[in-house]
Formats: sequence, C-alpha cells, structure tokens
Amino acid sequence: MVKVAKEAGAIDILVNNAGAIPPGGLLDVDNETWRRAWDLKVFGFISLTRAIYPSMAARKSGVIINIIGSAGEKFPPAYIAGATGNASLMAFTRALGRASSADGIRVVAINPAGTETDRHIMLLRDQAQRQLGDPERWRELDKKLPFGRAAHPSEIAYAAAFLASPRSGYTSGTVLTIDGGG
Repeated sequence: MVKVAKEAGAIDILVNNAGAIPPGGLLDVDNETWRRAWDLKVFGFISLTRAIYPSMAARKSGVIINIIGSAGEKFPPAYIAGATGNASLMAFTRALGRASSADGIRVVAINPAGTETDRHIMLLRDQAQRQLGDPERWRELDKKLPFGRAAHPSEIAYAAAFLASPRSGYTSGTVLTIDGGG
C-alpha cells in the first residue's frame, strides 16, 4: 500500500472500494477464506487509508470515501463474513471521520444495497440456478428489491461525487445508505 501511495503522488480524493467477501453462514466460510476476504476489503481499506492519510494531512486537505455495503447494517446471517466486515468499516469511517477534521480531511462512506455490478449479477445467477433452476432468470430476483431493481452503478457514483465535492464540505464521519428504502 505504501508503494501505491508513493507512486500515485498527491491524492485529493481516495475512494476505497473492494469486494469479493463470499456469502455463507458462520460455518460455511472457512478461516482462510474469511481472512483472505478481510485482507482485501477490511484491511485493504484501512491500509490504503493509512498510506494516503499523512500526505493529505500535510496539505490539510482531502476526502476519503469508503464504498462499503448495506450488509453492515442489515446483518444477513447468510453473509456473515461480509456483514461483520462491513460493520467494522462503518465504525472505522465514523471514528476516523470524527478525528480527521483536525487534519482538514473528510472521511465518509456509502453503503449501497444491491447494485447491478458484475458481482451482483454473478451472485444472482448462482441464486437463480439454485432457486429457479435457470441462471438466466436472475432478473426475477431483483424484482423483490425496492423499485423492482438493483441500484445502477451511476447512482452510487453520483453520491460519491457529491460527497467528494465542496457542496458536502461539512460532512465527515457520515455513512450514507443507498438501498431504495429497503
């Protein structure tokens, strides 16, 4: 992470966004998989933030946006590794966001619910195969979501752009949930 920070130079806006925490209950996700997933997402966010933060603090300017996920609020038992990882990143965002204003840095997060990404489609295709016997019926599963669809990636991106902008200049330590009201 330090190498990435050095090669990138001065960063004004850091967007942490990583996934790949597998679904499963407590006994479904083995220790090695759980740790590997958390190394990517939880410790990835924290490590990159720690690498970038000092240069932002030296300039007394910067915004850190953590794209987390609403499982950290809804606690689905069949996604326990992701739910607990996301909850920890929400706490990280809120704690750092409370302290970072002294360094001129804002730290915020977005908790999107289902968003029509490649990962979302892959997971729904698998679920459709198991529940409906046909992976091509995955869109039927989205019909149960608010507005009958998953969020569009652009809807999450627009929120991130707003949070990074001066129009949100007094926002720090906040977690914005975008879940269509569900």
